[in-house]
Amino acid sequence: FLSLRFHLTREKLQEVSERLRKDLIRGLGKHSHHKAPVKMLPTFVRATPDGTEKGDFLALDLGGTNFRVLHVRVMEEQQRVLKMDSQICAIPKEMMQGTGEQLFDHIAACLYDFLLSHNLERETLPLGFTFSFPCEQKEIDKSILIRWTKGFNCSGVEGEDVVKLLKEAIRRRGDYDIGSVAMVNDTVGTMMSCGFRDQSCEIGMIIGTGTNACYMEEMKNVKRVEGEAGRMCINTEWGGFGDDGSLRDIQTEFDVVVDEMSINPGVHTFEKMISGMYLGEIVRLLLVRLTEDGLLFGGRTSKALLTPEAFETKFISEIEEQDNGLENTQKVLSKFGLKWDTVDSCVVRLVCDAISSRSARLCGAALATLANRIRVNRRQERLKTTVGVDGTVYKKHPNFSEELRATVRLLAPKCDITFLVSEDGSGKGAAMVTAVAQRLARQSRLLEESDGETDDEEEEEEEDQ
Repeated sequence: FLSLRFHLTREKLQEVSERLRKDLIRGLGKHSHHKAPVKMLPTFVRATPDGTEKGDFLALDLGGTNFRVLHVRVMEEQQRVLKMDSQICAIPKEMMQGTGEQLFDHIAACLYDFLLSHNLERETLPLGFTFSFPCEQKEIDKSILIRWTKGFNCSGVEGEDVVKLLKEAIRRRGDYDIGSVAMVNDTVGTMMSCGFRDQSCEIGMIIGTGTNACYMEEMKNVKRVEGEAGRMCINTEWGGFGDDGSLRDIQTEFDVVVDEMSINPGVHTFEKMISGMYLGEIVRLLLVRLTEDGLLFGGRTSKALLTPEAFETKFISEIEEQDNGLENTQKVLSKFGLKWDTVDSCVVRLVCDAISSRSARLCGAALATLANRIRVNRRQERLKTTVGVDGTVYKKHPNFSEELRATVRLLAPKCDITFLVSEDGSGKGAAMVTAVAQRLARQSRLLEESDGETDDEEEEEEEDQ
């Protein structure tokens, strides 16, 4: 039963990878991106760290009911990114539903409190802004909110530039200022926080509550942005893969129920098959089916097992632990008020393994697609690259990372990939994006100055002649 429903053969994984490859191209296209399920959003991050970045930066991380302010120091000599200080600020529930002006005034006030308490209020520090809501980025410092999610519904923000709203709130106060601002997607932050430690890091991936990835694409393929030279980081938003029905052949009836019962039916199909927000619920639905079919717990369910979302994804990690797995399984089943025997607990472990393995393999197939694309883009026989990773599913599940890596090796045999776990992508990574943007701006200025001097010299020569 499990093998039939959840096992994906190598051929099927290759098919999935090929479908995603075509969707990446659609998402990059000037005229096809509107209808593409994989959005392929330009981030305007034009380079990864080269190790020469340095300085002090602020980072602001807004993505839920709390937000963080950080002071980050980048040290060129030791190739280190240090979190100097940080502070968590709550956003009252009524403010999440109030006006945008109230929200940004609150953020500006908390930012001032942080600066004041760390004697930074007279500094004008550059700021990396991680804003984890769907946005269309126009420039590195211009990002338009498409729609609120996660319980927010502040008026006057959708369709507006969130950097402008933040700067206006700071200007209204008039008691401090900030330097340049760089907007940062959390996936990009993951790639950049790893990129300072390993300069071959060109892919960022998150597998936690949700899932997403970014990678460095050749500018000539980014049709929505002018310019052909160099590269740009693309935020794939691969959680939307399959929203056009392309994954229907591998969706089970359990995936369909999870989608229908979610707050956003028909959206984020791929994410709902593999991320932490949904894996526990898929397992619960499967356990209910097996019990109702008389194959588990003597055919008797419990109130807890019949409660939607009661089976947390962390239980899967505990159940699949190598040493204490069986004992953990029995504890979880007892917590659910189920009458179990040893065979039941072994079957529950198999169920968890089937769901987490499918998740890891699908994620591995998607990552292999990105690695293969980078290799083909650069016409390299072999690609050597690093993936910066974050997210509780990747970090906490005992077998997930191993299975994901095995799938990537299978589907991207000409790519040698190193995996590096990110240290605070939304904090340190946001600072790194800002630091790299400053380095590029500085290099561009120097280039313009040297070109200007060359032009002056040429003019002087012409006058002499």
